[in-house]
Order: sequence, then structure tokens, then C-alpha cells
Amino acid sequence: MMDSPEIRIGDTERAQALNLLGEHFSHGRLNLSEFEERSAQATAATTRGELEILFTDLPAVAANAPDAVQEKDTASGTLGHWREIVMGLTPLLALVLFFAFDTWLWFLLVPAVSIVLYAGRSDDEDDVDDKPEKKN
Repeated sequence: MMDSPEIRIGDTERAQALNLLGEHFSHGRLNLSEFEERSAQATAATTRGELEILFTDLPAVAANAPDAVQEKDTASGTLGHWREIVMGLTPLLALVLFFAFDTWLWFLLVPAVSIVLYAGRSDDEDDVDDKPEKKN
């Protein structure tokens, strides 16, 4: 890790550590009691050093311990895909309204919401920063 072990961590780093421990557990590198013990330690950790100790005897999966949180990843995570989340919940909402009001017209919400959210957008509008520019 590039930061010193005394740096305090937050919930995101603890969650990353728990996910990484889960990967090691699923690959059979940890038994159940080791996984539970290390998960409890990760949940109670307050510094980077306390998390790094949990991974010293384990091989690197993607990285040996959770990396520092990057602002761009957080911003482009769940909130960056809000249109997809709304579209995923729309059929469920239509189904609930169908049973509540006993009319199939609620299913028209699915294409209506799709039109409202995506009308006039290009397919790669969300990936503008990720793709290099084409030069002719």
C-alpha cells in the first residue's frame, strides 16, 4: 500500500476488505472459522494497518488489501447508473400498480419511462470519458 498503516479507514475500505475475504473464502483459502474471525476483525478495523494484517498470508486476488477509495469510482458507481436502476424498477412498479388498480394500462409505464430517460441520448454518451478520441 502506498499510504502509511496509521491512516484511518472508512466503511468503504472495510466493505472492500470483507468482499476480498469473501473471495478468498470462496476459493477455499480460508475455512469458515478463519473467515468469521477475519471478517470480525475487518469490521472492527479503524486503520489501514489493521486491514493489511488480515491479508499477509493470502495471495493477491486483484490486490492484496483494499485500495484507497477514489472519488471517481464512487461518483460513477450506483449513482452513475441511475437510469438503469429506474428502468429496472419500473416493471416492478407497473406490476404492483396492476394488482392494486386491476388495469393493464400500468404496463405502459415501461416504454414511457424508457422514452423519458433515454430519448435523444446516444449509446455511448455515458462512456465519453472512458473512450479515446478517434483521429482521422
